Amino acid sequence: MKNKIQSVRGTREFYPQQMLTRRWLYKHMEEVSTSFGYEEYDGPFIEKIDLYTAKTGEELVKEQSFVFTDRGGELVTLRPELTLSLARMVAARQNELVFPLRWWSFGPFWRYEKPQKGRTREFFQWNIDLIGSDSAEADAELVAICACFLKKMDITPEQIAIKVNHRKLMEEQLVKINIQKEYLKEVFHVIDRYDKLPTDSWKALCQERGLATEQVDQLWRLINNHELWKESPYLTSVFEILKVMGVSAYVKYDARIIRGLDYYTGMVFEAWDVGGDGRAVLGGGHYDNLVADVGGSPLPGVGFAMGDVMFTVLLEKYGKIPKFNQFENALLVTVFNQDTTLASADMAARLRDEDLKVVTFPSVEKLQKQFKYADRMGIRFVLVLGPDEIKDRLVTIKDLKHHTQVSIPQKDAASTIKRLLAAQ
Repeated sequence: MKNKIQSVRGTREFYPQQMLTRRWLYKHMEEVSTSFGYEEYDGPFIEKIDLYTAKTGEELVKEQSFVFTDRGGELVTLRPELTLSLARMVAARQNELVFPLRWWSFGPFWRYEKPQKGRTREFFQWNIDLIGSDSAEADAELVAICACFLKKMDITPEQIAIKVNHRKLMEEQLVKINIQKEYLKEVFHVIDRYDKLPTDSWKALCQERGLATEQVDQLWRLINNHELWKESPYLTSVFEILKVMGVSAYVKYDARIIRGLDYYTGMVFEAWDVGGDGRAVLGGGHYDNLVADVGGSPLPGVGFAMGDVMFTVLLEKYGKIPKFNQFENALLVTVFNQDTTLASADMAARLRDEDLKVVTFPSVEKLQKQFKYADRMGIRFVLVLGPDEIKDRLVTIKDLKHHTQVSIPQKDAASTIKRLLAAQ
């Protein structure tokens, strides 16, 4: 027996059932996005590596990106994220666009990470951004979109919580414990590691990065202060807006939320499984400089991204993925014998013209085999066109669920089937 060729490690295969789940997720993302007035867009799957080197952080570029040299000798990468592509697209047509701009997308991305539960090297991601407003209302809107999506997916605040922080608030607090401004970026990276390490290891990392023992203790108390948000008028306003929007049950303050990407400048947020394994479901925040950094005029923005892999794991955990049957509203037209082949094809075509989903058996086989095929595919209603039916202009409809059948005039086939499908 020949060895089977394996798929590339970390990539994904969508068999029909998995594809139905992906399309179901997309449908709900589209509904929530468009309900807030967002337009769908997409960017290229391959980008120049230079787009990411200055703004995303070394880990994403040097460790997680699929980087290769194209035939022209230029370093390019499979896109690891979309926000910088969005900024470049906005800068390219800034004078033609209407602001504030609301765009969303759902597409494939690639990161060279260690494959594990909830993480693959190839994944689909929902991206949604509002560009052109620097207000608390804009930031609150993106958090509200997260909460509305969770609610639509029947996820409760007891299952997933959206944790919010503000980088400028943290900068002010870090300066108060005598951390110099030039080291703030380094300390942000340390804070971002807090939930990924045991406490002792995290404190040791702080000292390795140059913090004194007293500063480490002060930093630990700071990021465990759940009332710190009250010192930020901006966050206070955000939380008031979210309360009015009816989604505040999903949202809480957490000073440990920093976000690893360097381009965030204001409010940041992540959604976490409340009883989970220390993994974020989605993340995003406010950025001020991205459009200007890629050649446009300065424009503020706020957005988030959610990968489908980890979120699907949580949906499975909480039993929220429905059982899909693609053929629930389909019917099978059988082929009785070689002489009836054209009659079956004609009947199937006429039923499709009536907006019915029709499967035809592709060869002449015993009717019992065709019935078995329909049953295994989840098709309840089967149409039989034998010589007697054709002569009398009838069609026999078999109900495989209730083991009944009825013969009706062919001219009534579409209306009868629609009535049966509506009643099932």
